[in-house]
Amino acid sequence: MSAALQPRTEIRNMSNRDLRGVSSVEQASYEFPWSPGIFRDCLLAGYQCLVLVTDGDVNGYAIMSVAASEAHILNICVHPELQQQGFGRQLLHALCTRAQAMGVERAFLEVRPSNEAAMNLYRSAGFEQIGVRPSYYQAHGGREDAVIFAARIDEALREIDATAAP
Repeated sequence: MSAALQPRTEIRNMSNRDLRGVSSVEQASYEFPWSPGIFRDCLLAGYQCLVLVTDGDVNGYAIMSVAASEAHILNICVHPELQQQGFGRQLLHALCTRAQAMGVERAFLEVRPSNEAAMNLYRSAGFEQIGVRPSYYQAHGGREDAVIFAARIDEALREIDATAAP
């Protein structure tokens, strides 16, 4: 009987040395990717920037800004080859844990309505839709709206923990 090997995984702070790997994940994941400069700016701004490292390679990242008692989750991304394996949930949990430690009460984020996997992740973590930003994202042939989600950090952590795989 053979069991599927799970990659050795860690989530840690992003550093400048991770930017090439983060940009590679971004390029593989999105039609309209962020530039490497945007990630560098996030680090310089002091945002909460995390990387998902599997078997020594950067295969995901998460970025969150925090002001007062609110957090804005700017992006969570996992390389397409590793999606649907719970890594996005792990990154979301890591961000929410940090937010809670910083005294954050609520988190907000935007997501493309066409990104059903992300919408399902956020809903399963207790995020609720609170609005729509028209024409927020670049898209082929025009713009795509953004769905705005919000959650109380304590409730999000409770939901994430409740739905975590045993």
